Amino acid sequence: MKNKEIVLKAMNDLFHEKDSSAIERYWQKDYIQHNPTMANGHEGLKKLLTLLDVNFKWEPGIIVEENDIVITHSLVNGWGTVPVIVVDIFRIKEGKIVEHWDVVQEETPPSKAVGGNLMTSFNQKKI
Repeated sequence: MKNKEIVLKAMNDLFHEKDSSAIERYWQKDYIQHNPTMANGHEGLKKLLTLLDVNFKWEPGIIVEENDIVITHSLVNGWGTVPVIVVDIFRIKEGKIVEHWDVVQEETPPSKAVGGNLMTSFNQKKI
């Protein structure tokens, strides 16, 4: 399985299927979490799963894989009160996520964006 397939399967199983056993399958036990609001390791993910909105949805657009790094640019609903755009960076080792970074910003609708463009890479207007 390619690294990007591991990330997509891990994120789907954990966040959409709410399958907590995905943590053991796809995350290294002592994985490093660089988001300052989340704890390292499996316990942080287990706690996060209990806090998510029931309508949580992670919708990846652009996905880049380079060696042991996978980067996704996604639209996320249910993380807060408004949709957010997230760039997740995962480091994979031996088929498991061993490290994670992210950048999160609130989604701005095209009608309020200076350029009038969506912030996601899907459902784009044709140029």
